[in-house]
Amino acid sequence: MPIGNTPPSVRPAPAGRAGGVAVTPSARRVGAPRRRAGGAGAERLAPYILVAPAVLIIVLLRLYPLVLGVNFSFTGDGAQNGTAVGFGNYRELFADPLFRTALSNVGLLVLLLPVAVAIPGLLATFIYLRVPGHRFHRSVYFFPAVLSPVIVGAIFNLLLAFDGPLNAVLGAVGVGPVDWLGDPGIAMFMVVGVHIWATFGMALVVFLAGFATLDAALLDAARVDGASLPQVIWHVIVPSLSRTIQFVFVTTMIGMLTSMFGLLFVMTSGGPEGATYLPEFYIWKQQGQMNRPALASAASTVLFMIMLVVGLLQIKLLERSGKED
Repeated sequence: MPIGNTPPSVRPAPAGRAGGVAVTPSARRVGAPRRRAGGAGAERLAPYILVAPAVLIIVLLRLYPLVLGVNFSFTGDGAQNGTAVGFGNYRELFADPLFRTALSNVGLLVLLLPVAVAIPGLLATFIYLRVPGHRFHRSVYFFPAVLSPVIVGAIFNLLLAFDGPLNAVLGAVGVGPVDWLGDPGIAMFMVVGVHIWATFGMALVVFLAGFATLDAALLDAARVDGASLPQVIWHVIVPSLSRTIQFVFVTTMIGMLTSMFGLLFVMTSGGPEGATYLPEFYIWKQQGQMNRPALASAASTVLFMIMLVVGLLQIKLLERSGKED
């Protein structure tokens, strides 16, 4: 009902409004989308701004040197320094018996990879199930991971020497001495075994982190159903930790390909008869002693391709696991 002479379509302005102009709800909604649009734009840019320094560092210190190295692998050494030789370095690589031995040793690492993953996985399982003394075992198992590869190599050089304590123990039980690091047939196995012992502590920590996400109710249900320990591990723990196992597989393989130089240098120096060569040791040999940087760049490119294949296989495994989930 109109008040006084005020027209029906005009309402009095609320008290406290400047100029007596009423602000209706529709008027309040006019400027709001602009403020939200500006805030949303800043939120969209924030992740890119935060990752930009890391991306710049990766491009300058990783990708750019990688491109230069690949380009350098197509040039010559010595008198042909800087001259384009096409795939000449790669043909020479695969004709070199030492490089072929290094590649065959990569195949050996792939075959031994399940052992390198199963050892920390089983130990982490025993710690998670709280076997007697599990806290002490946890610290002891991780201790080798903090030792330098040079120190580890020197220790096992003494233990595995032909006149060392291991052969002394074997002699006490009537077994003849074994040339652990001098026999081409077993030297690589010994170096890989020492590497697994020295590095499985990190994989153990990853497995323990994976166990933190395991549903304890599944283990309780398996015990109630009368499942044995092997059945619990195979049917409950392994499926629940599939992503953790995949991660440990890839990181362990990369570590074997890129982190064994110290042990190889101290324990065998690539011998006997080149039996313990790996691509990274071959690269160092060509670059540091033979003064053939272009050939070393070609070997580095081959090693990069091997690691790239491992990474792509990991992506495929994760995608398949995600689809199954």
